[in-house]
Amino acid sequence: MTVNLLDYERESLAVFCEGLGEKRFRATQLFRWIHQKGAREFDEMTDLARSLREKLKVRAYVKPLDVVSRHVSSDGTTKWLFDVGDGNAVETVYIPEHDRGTLCVSSQAGCAVGCRFCSTGHQGFSRNLKAGEIIAQLWFAEHFLRQQTGRDERVISNVVMMGMGEPLQNYTELIPALQAMLDDHGYGLSRRRVTVSTSGVVPMIDRLGADCPVALAVSLHAPNDSLRDQLVPLNIKYPLEQLFSACVRYLDHAPRDFITFEYCMLAGVNDQIEHAREIVGLVSRHGGGKTWCKFNLIPFNPFPASGLQRSGPDQIAVFAKILCDAGITTTLRKTRGDDIDAACGQLAGDVKDRTRVVERMARQRTVMFQPMRPFNDKTEKV
Repeated sequence: MTVNLLDYERESLAVFCEGLGEKRFRATQLFRWIHQKGAREFDEMTDLARSLREKLKVRAYVKPLDVVSRHVSSDGTTKWLFDVGDGNAVETVYIPEHDRGTLCVSSQAGCAVGCRFCSTGHQGFSRNLKAGEIIAQLWFAEHFLRQQTGRDERVISNVVMMGMGEPLQNYTELIPALQAMLDDHGYGLSRRRVTVSTSGVVPMIDRLGADCPVALAVSLHAPNDSLRDQLVPLNIKYPLEQLFSACVRYLDHAPRDFITFEYCMLAGVNDQIEHAREIVGLVSRHGGGKTWCKFNLIPFNPFPASGLQRSGPDQIAVFAKILCDAGITTTLRKTRGDDIDAACGQLAGDVKDRTRVVERMARQRTVMFQPMRPFNDKTEKV
């Protein structure tokens, strides 16, 4: 049986090489060829003995994902659609900035969490991606961009596991992919520059801290359990008190001294003064102060099936001021790539849903949350 070497982090690759009767150090050479140099053909790997190259041709291959399409935004953001087989395709987004290049990577074909405001969740869920399919997104983007720009040095400096899927529900495949990203013989990314985003899979947050601590971002989106149950259904299983306790525990292992909370601003749903004040109280009860976390306020990127609307800029400003005045570091995320549906919450790919999520969400829409009374600066003061 032949294997795809993109599925292996370096230690597993060393075991594979030993199985071929080779020394373990050959794995490091092989790993560098695949990930640092982007080689697919074993004959390109000229410092490997010919006998090893012949063995590899029989027992292994390097197979990246096939590109279905590529779209480039007016702001330079690039989105690729990758074929992962069986009628499924996932999306990956590259966001260039003057001081960094960030790749947003998918971990699943679809998503089973079903957050109300996320286009991926409305597509349903097909399957977990393999480790090689996760790392193949970085492999392709890094070497494509190097070739396109004519650069020899690394182009992608940051990776965020914020694409399609819930990474911590694909933990077994996520970890080797992260290890390959961090490996100095692979992509050499800093733990501070690799971020795993989760909707709150509490037991896996603890495991990540023990196994492969990287930066952690939590999709919060509501300050109380009753509202979060509606917006992020996983909250029913892991409510806020459990989630925040896990985040505080993660700080003992995290490469940064804070946890990032993502908060999608939904008009009349989670953007009121009461909600901001609830957040202040929630943060204050945990971590011994307000400096242990940061908040990213994300303007909602609408899509027809959501039934939701973006909060207005004035309302977002009022909300942010309450958090900032309470000593909570708060930023407003700039929307990138929305003209090619590459912005946060817009990745949908092409998924053969086996969870019947479309039917379930259609039923839920009949009992949508009642919007709260909008803020009126004539009658209420911050």
